[in-house]
Amino acid sequence: MITFLILLFIIVLAVYFFLQHPKFGKAPSGERLTLIQNSPQYKNGKFENQSFTPDLAEGASMPGVLFDFFFKKVERKFPTDLIPSLKTNLKELSLDQDILVWFGHSSYFIQLEGKRFLIDPVFSGNASPIPGTTKSFKGTDIYTVDDLPEIDYLLITHDHYDHLDYETILKLKPKTKKIITALGVGSHLEFWGFPSEIIIEKDWFSTIQLDENLTIHTAPSRHFSGRGFKRCNTLWTSFVLESKDFKMYLGGDSGYDKHFAEIGEKYGPFDVALIDNGQYNQSWKYIHNLPEDVIKAMNDLKVKRVFPVHSSKFALSLHSWDEPLKKITELNSLSENPIALITPMIGEVVELKNDKQEFKQWWEGIN
Repeated sequence: MITFLILLFIIVLAVYFFLQHPKFGKAPSGERLTLIQNSPQYKNGKFENQSFTPDLAEGASMPGVLFDFFFKKVERKFPTDLIPSLKTNLKELSLDQDILVWFGHSSYFIQLEGKRFLIDPVFSGNASPIPGTTKSFKGTDIYTVDDLPEIDYLLITHDHYDHLDYETILKLKPKTKKIITALGVGSHLEFWGFPSEIIIEKDWFSTIQLDENLTIHTAPSRHFSGRGFKRCNTLWTSFVLESKDFKMYLGGDSGYDKHFAEIGEKYGPFDVALIDNGQYNQSWKYIHNLPEDVIKAMNDLKVKRVFPVHSSKFALSLHSWDEPLKKITELNSLSENPIALITPMIGEVVELKNDKQEFKQWWEGIN
């Protein structure tokens, strides 16, 4: 018994000191917390979604989910080949080119109207606070922060590790002019040494006029937040990026709900939408779209072209690595109103205003 208690004490002590690492960020406090508490989304001591959103779907349990992850035999294919990619020289791109370059998962670079945007960058090769536990697939890490030009606006949708990467963010300090994110996330960024004057934190349905040509709106998503044991003490968001003749929906993580139709009515129609399509499971269908949900969201948003993201870099669910792209392609082709899909390789240049650009189904034939 004494030996057991000593071991337990050592484990508790080790966990405590591990959680003191700055990568876990800092909870909002002071004036920031007061602003959060005045948000319509903040209820009962935490942020809430528009609709009731349980952590797990009906009939699912956390012990059951953990058992499936570690012990259940499922046909879950991982890539043994390198994920194909292209290395575009981002620093040499002319600023008059309106383009998007995807880095895998939900990280991407945008040039629009002469401004450079970087969204949810993760270049550390890991999507977990525990090193080596959620490693990126081989071939998906061809870009580093050194490959990026100066960034006008860094957009962070929420504070999960696969969207707000501590190692990447620190390296971005000298290259980042402004950061736009959701309420509370700025607490992490200030803790990591970013000056408060470059951080813009907003609630849902806020408008930020960037210049005479560009506007950003914040909009709802159906998800949650948290970097430690405390959940939902910062907000999660999606973004609408629009110029005078072009609109993009930058979705972040989300399960399906009424907000897609609401955003479509308020801000649409959209030329391009990036929608969460990957790392899904029936057990957590309320916080990540299933492929059939993406089809509904595409139509709700009134969008011309859709880029299904949140796949092809990390294994955060029980499905095969290529299932999200296969399923959405199949379901879209069978739908009554097929919408053009944007499916580039990592690093391939997407021409934002070229509706005729075609993409290969690059994931086919990869073992």
